[in-house]
Amino acid sequence: MLEGNRVSRISVRGFAVASATAVTTVGAVVGVASGNPQSSDTVETAASDATTTLLADVPAGEQVQVQALTLAEQANAQSAIAEASAKKSAEESARVAAAEAAKDKKAAAEAKVKKEREEAKKRAARKAAAARDASSFTPKSSYSISEVKDMARQMVPAGQFQCFSNIIERESNWNYLAQNPSSGAYGLVQALPGSKMSSAGADWRTNPATQIKWGLKYMDSRYGSPCGAWSFWQNNKWY
Repeated sequence: MLEGNRVSRISVRGFAVASATAVTTVGAVVGVASGNPQSSDTVETAASDATTTLLADVPAGEQVQVQALTLAEQANAQSAIAEASAKKSAEESARVAAAEAAKDKKAAAEAKVKKEREEAKKRAARKAAAARDASSFTPKSSYSISEVKDMARQMVPAGQFQCFSNIIERESNWNYLAQNPSSGAYGLVQALPGSKMSSAGADWRTNPATQIKWGLKYMDSRYGSPCGAWSFWQNNKWY
């Protein structure tokens, strides 16, 4: 690479000689034209001295040029190495940061899923504790409307109780012994025939908890929920 950029000693000398020759020729012409041969001699002497001086300076000039090229190449090489090192360091830092971000994101997602599962378990436990089955109540010979409503509140999901209550008020007004004289529908939910409620318990005639249990199952299976049954009831006046 240096050889391509380097000025050879021969080319420099050739340039010096050519320059001196040109000066001598010009001087000779000027001297002859002026009729002063001494001028020609003086020019030739100056050209010779200039040539000697230029030739003497060639080695030093070449050395300086070589040194300058070497330092420039070293500087370029060091700059390239530093740039490559900085790029590699930046890429590594970016990779580490991305890995840490992915790790944190995964941990956050797992924590969220775990929390949601725990909350779901707690809700299910609360619901199971709040929702009592018909068998949870001690049978009695008779029940007041407030007692029947209290049973329903404990057995019907909180978000569905009002819809359930709306239907019961219109079907039997919370009278677990109510019977339709024309159709034979019986109980709180006016099951038709009333014997259908035997699937929830043999005491369906006298136990409001058994009637509530059967009524909930019927509303859920046919309408999806007590609120679904209430929506149908409003449009049709029966369910």
